Amino acid sequence: MKISSNSVRDCRKYYAGELEKIYGSNEANALIMILLEHYFGIDRMKIALEPEMRLSESEMLTLHFAVKELLKNKPVQYILGETEFCGMRFMVDENVLIPRPETEEMVMMIAHSVETMCTSSVHILDIGTGSGCIAISLAKLLKNSVVTAVDVSEKALEVAKKNAKANGVDVKFILDNILNPRNQELIDNQYDIIVSNPPYVCESEKSEMRANVLDYEPSTALFVSDSDPLVFYRKILEFAQNTLKPDGEVWFEINEKFGTEMNNLCQEKGFQNVEIIKDFRERDRILRAYSLVHSTTSI
Repeated sequence: MKISSNSVRDCRKYYAGELEKIYGSNEANALIMILLEHYFGIDRMKIALEPEMRLSESEMLTLHFAVKELLKNKPVQYILGETEFCGMRFMVDENVLIPRPETEEMVMMIAHSVETMCTSSVHILDIGTGSGCIAISLAKLLKNSVVTAVDVSEKALEVAKKNAKANGVDVKFILDNILNPRNQELIDNQYDIIVSNPPYVCESEKSEMRANVLDYEPSTALFVSDSDPLVFYRKILEFAQNTLKPDGEVWFEINEKFGTEMNNLCQEKGFQNVEIIKDFRERDRILRAYSLVHSTTSI
């Protein structure tokens, strides 16, 4: 089957049909609209107003090759080289995870919590920053914040630094491994908030995941061994024992299967008022705990 013409209507119909083979009808149509708007500024309203609008030969080639990548299960965010998070644009490539909506939820909860703090300057540490989406969004949302972000990947930090510059915020980026931190500045600082979205998907859960995640997103940022699935949380909590200010907060994105275990781990490490918060899918996804006994209410 070939495209009937170079009209947007025919191109959209043809390529949506191609993508339906692996994405289903609704997602296929949504993906085509994302491509049309990103590359050519064509949205649904424009299509409605100009039903006979046509693409040039070069535009058709651009669309063709983007769809070709989608048919290989490559995430559309990596094809476009960017994504949206907390109302900002973030560059993403295969060195960093694609930010998820539940991470955005956590950022907004942290911002809300910080607004209740009685302090003129809030020091925040983001561990495993990746694209920098958490650190940069908090720096943007909280004008009185001093934000530090650490990652073990030099390539990820290159992406994060570009995102900080593009979004006009000042974040201190540090290359280090939180499992064995050596950077003295990182170790010596004291923080009001320590936040992390570390690897938390067990190796045994790979069979439940889609090919676009398994084949393209960085596995070291996703997966942990089934024999020690909470290793990053344990190490971060131990780090926080010495670096989190009295009455400071730790925030984690967690594997929904380990809510009880995470609650127990936090208490074992001396953290109080542990709260497991459900995400928009009603899954146990976000954890907040305090360094000292602290009266709090649920978000």
